[in-house]
Amino acid sequence: MIPLLFGNIGMGEVIIIVFVVLLLFGGRKIPELMRGLGKGVSSFKKGMNEIQDEITKPANNTEAKDADNR
Repeated sequence: MIPLLFGNIGMGEVIIIVFVVLLLFGGRKIPELMRGLGKGVSSFKKGMNEIQDEITKPANNTEAKDADNR
């Protein structure tokens, strides 16, 4: 088996997981789940970018003040 995702998870395991998800949720519910997952991932990325901006913004302001004081 060729490892596909996290270490030892191969294509066979991925197929089994997809099959179980189809059995649990049905074909109609999966697009809603994927849409919700996509929104969650995008909001997570947005939050991470905001945090990164807040961390780098004070550093940039400090550098600008140091340059003005010279």
